[in-house]
Amino acid sequence: MFFYCISRLVFSLMVFSVFTGLCENDLFLSFCGTWHHGNTALNLNVNISTGCNEMLISANENSLSISGQITAYCTNSDVIPLNKYGLDTEQDTDFCVKWEPLLDMLLLQVGGRTLTLCWPTRPRDSCCTDLSPGQNGNISTYGIKKGSIRGDQVTDKTLSTYSFNGQSTSYAKLCFQAARSDLESSHLSERPCAHRSEKELKKADPRGFSVDSPVKAGSSSKPVVSVYIPPAVGQRTLKARSKLVVTFYNSTVFQEVHNKVKLLKEVVEITVENELIVDLSEPVKMDFHHDAESRFPRSCVSWDTRKDPLQMNWLKDGCVTNEKGPKHTECLCNHLTYFSVMVQMEPRPMRHLLALTAITSVGCAVSFISCVALIVLLCRKKRCSKEQSLPIHLGLTCSLALLSLLFFFTGVLANVGGESVCVWVGALLHYALLSSLTWMGIEVFHTFWLVYMVFKPCPKLYAWNLIGFALPVLPVVVLLAVGDIYGLREVFSTSDPPEAFRMCWMKVSHQALLAQGFTTMTVLALLVSSGMVILFLVFREIRTRDEWKQRRVAFLSIWGLSCLFGSTWCLIFLDFEPLSDFIHFLFCILNSFQGFFLMLRFCLLNWMRKQAKGSGLSSTSSGSTRQHMLQAQEKS
Repeated sequence: MFFYCISRLVFSLMVFSVFTGLCENDLFLSFCGTWHHGNTALNLNVNISTGCNEMLISANENSLSISGQITAYCTNSDVIPLNKYGLDTEQDTDFCVKWEPLLDMLLLQVGGRTLTLCWPTRPRDSCCTDLSPGQNGNISTYGIKKGSIRGDQVTDKTLSTYSFNGQSTSYAKLCFQAARSDLESSHLSERPCAHRSEKELKKADPRGFSVDSPVKAGSSSKPVVSVYIPPAVGQRTLKARSKLVVTFYNSTVFQEVHNKVKLLKEVVEITVENELIVDLSEPVKMDFHHDAESRFPRSCVSWDTRKDPLQMNWLKDGCVTNEKGPKHTECLCNHLTYFSVMVQMEPRPMRHLLALTAITSVGCAVSFISCVALIVLLCRKKRCSKEQSLPIHLGLTCSLALLSLLFFFTGVLANVGGESVCVWVGALLHYALLSSLTWMGIEVFHTFWLVYMVFKPCPKLYAWNLIGFALPVLPVVVLLAVGDIYGLREVFSTSDPPEAFRMCWMKVSHQALLAQGFTTMTVLALLVSSGMVILFLVFREIRTRDEWKQRRVAFLSIWGLSCLFGSTWCLIFLDFEPLSDFIHFLFCILNSFQGFFLMLRFCLLNWMRKQAKGSGLSSTSSGSTRQHMLQAQEKS
């Protein structure tokens, strides 16, 4: 009898488990495939309406179509050219369609872009889920091949259409299921329920009000997000009475596919029904209490639905960020849309930022003073000497003096002048850096000319000046014309709370990163590679001379040419762990003191020339190298 009761109990539990499993609803749909299309203009056809009936995903030679009745609020009917998203028409295109019933959100991932076909919102009573496969289309030449549902491939054949039949499900029931999945997985669910709060706005009401995100029952913690709606919102509405909707989301579906930024899961949507509210006289205040890493800088961002409604463009425009603590961020925004906090993962925080800043400031000050002294010495020597390298040394010294001066004051100008001043200071600093690197390249070319082009006259001085001073102006002017490249930039330390160093340079953006890669990094790579090659060729050419038997002469010659050729800048390519800290300090010391090293080289060369009575080191790193080469040719 005992074993009978046990067996009945086990059987009942099994039936209950199976029944519970069968009653589970799908929390999402993910359909992926490869669009086999022709080499022609490609379009996306969208025809989405409310209801819960059927969704069709079809494709032909020139269009991908998504249609059906599956949404609670969203209606979207449009033909979208896909060429503006950089779609390659010569190859098959992978795509994924993702449906989030808890958010009433439809996404299309195609060509490396995520297009939002239905914006997120909270369904009222029911949502459309359990989109089961229906009657698919026939095999065709153009269409969808290798279609898969949640990673499971349906067929490897090319079909014209995939059909899905939906089922209306209670929103509360689906939320309960999501919450239970959350508890079973012991981590935050990616699809928890949104919470919607509605409030009537009166145009003449002078009072503001607050809306808080819900707190779990029995919890003593404060709301994760608190929103204060100022009376200015009601004053901007067109009607005497309007409905304000505040929706709190806690989902990862808003995340951008970008490893340099991380968006918090807490997202707030604030809208006034059928109205666009911008340029508020008093900002909306939002307090986010989060668990984001405090070592990284945070910024309040909003989803710009006006620029491109299909893409999630999270921008800082119109919002002011106040970091109240490592886990508390206050956002003040002058418009209504979706809001969140973005954590800047790159550029990564700098260890020993205070020490590196101090070294750089001292080095730039010493270098500027040294460059001014060296300019005076070179100008005096130029009057009584016809040495061909003197004008080139003078050009390099002038550009380094400008670079050191601007870098020394960039922090002060950033704090005092702000963004408007930093646009021009950043452009001028970029010009000074490009000019310095260009003059170092001229030093490389000039040394090669002296050693290997013995009987050919050197280019005229005005040619060097045009290349060294005028050529770097071109990329800077182009970047200024493009806009949104130069501006205020912040570098953060790893301390807690993080310390920020503000400077005028290029902004932290994809556009600015490309600009820096095509200008500074390209010139630097060419300079370092060519400098190393020429340094080796010069060493091989003159190492057999008698004066090179003196070790100090050989060392100072190689060290002096390295300063001229900008070889120390190659350290930027060695910035990786575990050498990162050592490379940072070495890079700051060698490059911030570069003007001082140039003056030291000049003084040592003069002293050694006097000691050797004009026959020593001067043959290796000055214009008299040409005379030694001529003498060698005559002897041979």
